[in-house]
Amino acid sequence: MSDGAVVVKTRKFKRNPLLSRRQFIIDVIHPGRANVPKSELQEVIGGMFNADPKLTMLFGFRVKFGGGKSTGFGLIYDNEEACRKFEPKYRLVRNGFETRVEKSRKAIKEAKNKGKKIRGTGASIAKHKAKRAAGAD
Repeated sequence: MSDGAVVVKTRKFKRNPLLSRRQFIIDVIHPGRANVPKSELQEVIGGMFNADPKLTMLFGFRVKFGGGKSTGFGLIYDNEEACRKFEPKYRLVRNGFETRVEKSRKAIKEAKNKGKKIRGTGASIAKHKAKRAAGAD
């Protein structure tokens, strides 16, 4: 194999209709390369399963000892709505669906402490208001 050649195999492929997605484990064989970018793998896997590479979420990659082989997890959503509904926010940010909201460390701490001062049923309302105030800063 040459330096640029990459072999992508999937296993434990499962259709998950409740979450509107297909999920699987990906094995990537990449001799002569340290690793393979997720963007490149999204294109390959999108082509393998006739899916939009944008709706392909890849994460949790680990390189095997000695290099040359990586294993990770992949999800292919049926539509963007399902992707936005079920994916965690940090992965949506990572894949360009949302933008990251910059908050200062101090604002986060103040919101947390303000929420701690109120007891009972009003606590959840106060936490929500504090979180909104922190986001506005």
